[in-house]
Amino acid sequence: MAEPKLVVVSAPSGAGKTTLVHELLKRRPDLNFSVSYTTRPQREAEIHGKDYFFVDAQEFERMRGCGEFLESARVFDHCYGTSRAHVNDLLASGHSVLMEIDWQGARQVRGAAPEAVGIFILPPSRAELERRLRGRGTDSKGVISRRLAEAVADMRHWREFDYVVINEEIDVATGQIAEILRGAGQRFRTDSPEIGAAVLAIIEGRGAG
Repeated sequence: MAEPKLVVVSAPSGAGKTTLVHELLKRRPDLNFSVSYTTRPQREAEIHGKDYFFVDAQEFERMRGCGEFLESARVFDHCYGTSRAHVNDLLASGHSVLMEIDWQGARQVRGAAPEAVGIFILPPSRAELERRLRGRGTDSKGVISRRLAEAVADMRHWREFDYVVINEEIDVATGQIAEILRGAGQRFRTDSPEIGAAVLAIIEGRGAG
């Protein structure tokens, strides 16, 4: 991209967003990754300051009350937010900034920074989404059922983004995101009839078309 831009990547739970972002950052080391704040407990493999900034609820609310977040949302009983100062510092470095947030946060970013590019990631089918969620082996049946229901609800916000990428195969989907960032991703635009038909098929449980 010719000049620094804010790129927002969102997806329903289980669509593979985090893996795609990691692969994209390997291909595009010039991209800066915006690290979010969260009240979620730190997992064993996660690194503070790299995966998330882990804070308690009291500190999170203090930051939100002081207007320090560009966006913030509550997801699955925990809070997530993006520091406005953190993003501004990354943009000032002269490189584009990649944000990995949910659709609620993306809506807030769009209001504050309408020039941001929004990319929505979807699984190839609802059946595959369920398989991925169950394959994690970290959640109970009740939590998985809840995540599936909320994921389908999240999918219905796809029109709020500029582009949609269907993540059937990691390497292909990563390449498609890279294509979008190069300014050559018109075929993935949400106003494309082909994309619209594929997304509706996924939401209605008919696969990716």
